[in-house]
Amino acid sequence: MALVEIRNLTKSFSKGEEKITPLRDADLDIHEGDFVSLMGPSGTGKSTLLNLISGIDKPDQGTVTVDGVEVTTLSRSKLADWRAANLGYIFQTHNLIPVLTAYENIELPVLLLPLTAAERRRRVEIALEAVGLTDRADHYPRQMSGGQEQRVGIARAIVAHPKVVVADEPTGSLDNKTSDQIQVLLQRLNSELNITLVMVTHDREAAEIASRQLLLDDGQILEQSSNGAKAASHKAVAVAGGK
Repeated sequence: MALVEIRNLTKSFSKGEEKITPLRDADLDIHEGDFVSLMGPSGTGKSTLLNLISGIDKPDQGTVTVDGVEVTTLSRSKLADWRAANLGYIFQTHNLIPVLTAYENIELPVLLLPLTAAERRRRVEIALEAVGLTDRADHYPRQMSGGQEQRVGIARAIVAHPKVVVADEPTGSLDNKTSDQIQVLLQRLNSELNITLVMVTHDREAAEIASRQLLLDDGQILEQSSNGAKAASHKAVAVAGGK
């Protein structure tokens, strides 16, 4: 069984009198330990798919199931609890709280979990070490570089030991050198900690660090071969074994 199962997913939006359907009867299986990149032109629904996986948006039809839990059927309060325990989100613009230190920003997600103070501290320290920022724990965002801020955002996303981490253009606001460093970090977190990652990106080089590369095209999720050419719809790949 896949860690994330998406079946017949459809989501539409209204833009004036125009109806836009970025996802149409889309299917996708993501297995534990996968590192998936998702590309496609602007407006094709990449961020929408992340928001559906994370329960931020509801589909018009279809289901999203994560580790056996059908996210699309959860109430708002149950969704908040589920998201806190099971999902990490990496943003393009870091979304750090400026009046909190790196440590305090990272600690925020685990404040929502039934953990002791000692366990919270242990998790934050592990997350800081994982992203190489143990010496910046007491620094505020204004005292850090853009790359360090993104590392704090990544540590915040993994601190609760989530089932899956989604990343929306995690290198989009960084210079080339810092972008390369963040890409290496994401690869390491995936390979060494077995963190399941789903990353939206416009950057082909960033997409190619993932073990699986997907493309959103005309409402469908397509699997790509290693050379970037479209191979087949993921529905066909999933039937064949997914990974």
